[in-house]
Amino acid sequence: MEKLPQMQEDQLLEKISKGKYALFFDAGWCPDCHFIKPAMPEIEKDFPEYTFIEVDRDENIDLAAELNIFGIPSFVVYSDGKEIGRFVNKDRKTKQQVEDFLNDLK
Repeated sequence: MEKLPQMQEDQLLEKISKGKYALFFDAGWCPDCHFIKPAMPEIEKDFPEYTFIEVDRDENIDLAAELNIFGIPSFVVYSDGKEIGRFVNKDRKTKQQVEDFLNDLK
C-alpha cells in the first residue's frame, strides 16, 4: 500500500484524477487502526480494481479536515477524482465491514 506524503486536497485530487482509489486514513497511536491494518493486504488483494493509499491523519491533518475526516480508521473511495463513497466514523472496523462497504460501491 502506498503511503501518501503530506499534501493539500487539490494536490490529492490531481494525483487521483484517473482510476479508482481507496484512501485509508489512520494514525500510529490509533488502536482501532492497528486492529484493521493486518487485514489490509487481503482487502487489497480482494479489490484489485482499487489503488489503496494509506493517509496518516496526523501528517495530513489539514487534508483530513478538508475531507471531513474526524474519526479513524476511515475509508474514502474515489473514481476518476470524484468521491463515490465513504466509510467514515470513529468506530473499529472489521475486514468484513470494509469489504461490504467496497462491495456496495460496485
